[in-house]
Amino acid sequence: MKHFLSGFRRRIAVGALLCSVAALSACGMTKTKQTFDLTSISVVPSSETGIIPRARKRLQILLPAPEALKALDGQDIVVESSAGSISYLKGAQWGDRLPNLVQAQLIRALEDSGRVSGVGRPGQGLAIDYQLITDIRTFGIEPHGRMTNAHVQIAAKLMNDRNGNVRAAEVFSAQVPVNGGGNTNYARALDAAFAQVRGQIVNWTLLSH
Repeated sequence: MKHFLSGFRRRIAVGALLCSVAALSACGMTKTKQTFDLTSISVVPSSETGIIPRARKRLQILLPAPEALKALDGQDIVVESSAGSISYLKGAQWGDRLPNLVQAQLIRALEDSGRVSGVGRPGQGLAIDYQLITDIRTFGIEPHGRMTNAHVQIAAKLMNDRNGNVRAAEVFSAQVPVNGGGNTNYARALDAAFAQVRGQIVNWTLLSH
């Protein structure tokens, strides 16, 4: 009986070892996705909108994470077909959840503008004048006739934090053609489209309060 149990235990141990080796092999075969970020570009108020008064530098803005539908509320890069169905760019992802990236870039752009005294996230304890509330409506690759475009559309509301009144609301959109194939070109076009939208939002925010 002892010999039987000893042999049985050896077989169990060998089986467990083989399973571990197989699991490690499977992990080694998993391909790492290309990871992309949104680049940071300083935004200077447009000359077309005039000079923003120095007094507005006292402004403090709260910027919550943008709202987004489930398809846009993750790290996957969205690709839309001509039929309207949604898929994701194979082998590619954002470096963080898309709403987090958009929030971080908007905060940085407002700070870099030099026209506000403070920009923060919820919970940072700032004495807030306005909230910049955003909604990511579109952020992906889509067909446009014979071309393929990167399309970014973000809705924004500027709300007085003291009385809850919406001071202004606007929808910002940009489309940039994708030059060539490959994940890098898709991500680069999306980054360029977002840079345009980000600049529009920052200029609008500084002139709307």
